[in-house]
Amino acid sequence: MTPDDLVLTPLGLRFRGRRYPCSIGKGGLSACKHEGDGATPIGVHRIVGLMYRPDRMARPTPWAVPITPRDLWSDDSGREDYNQLVSKPYSGSHETMRRADPLYDLVLITDWNWPYAIPNRGSCIFLHQWRRPHYPTEGCIAFRRDHLRQIARGLRYGSRLIVRG
Repeated sequence: MTPDDLVLTPLGLRFRGRRYPCSIGKGGLSACKHEGDGATPIGVHRIVGLMYRPDRMARPTPWAVPITPRDLWSDDSGREDYNQLVSKPYSGSHETMRRADPLYDLVLITDWNWPYAIPNRGSCIFLHQWRRPHYPTEGCIAFRRDHLRQIARGLRYGSRLIVRG
């Protein structure tokens, strides 16, 4: 392991000598992830993107990309652009990246089932803000807002997220 690794433990996410409380998927951890199971996939995942809401915060790192009003994430496993960033208008099943709530004000994107997605294996696992402390996600990992910002500032593109079973 390296100092750039994020390691999910039963007590939270360990990164650069600190432990950050977090939430995982309502389906727990899974070695057999599939679309809609609500599980956080076990494995080693790379951080391949960082998006933020420029109307709500300053750019957290030089490699962060602004979320625009047209940005969506495809979770339609029957489409060629499954598990990819897409734009409005989009007729397939998707998540809106620019949300009314603050959950996706800052989003770290992992390489789970990306860039060549296998249908029904599950769409992207994000690191994002939690709804409230320890409220489960749909498979992502969620944090307190200030902790997520600290983590994002300390990461580099390609840092590893290690999720053990």
